[in-house]
Amino acid sequence: MSVIYVLIPLAIVLVCLAIAIFFWAVKSNQFDDLERHGHSILFDDDVKKVEPKLQQNEQTKTDPKQHD
Repeated sequence: MSVIYVLIPLAIVLVCLAIAIFFWAVKSNQFDDLERHGHSILFDDDVKKVEPKLQQNEQTKTDPKQHD
């Protein structure tokens, strides 16, 4: 029976913490655009795949060791 004196305040604290986190998420606009991130995984981002090749080409043009 004495365990209930610990569990009830602990449950109240956890509920208050969950409510505070929920209101923080709403206030910081976490729920504004729910579909954008869901659709972004369906499409490839070709720009990121091209950039490393461009950087390698630029390094070979400016690296004097490559031209010797």
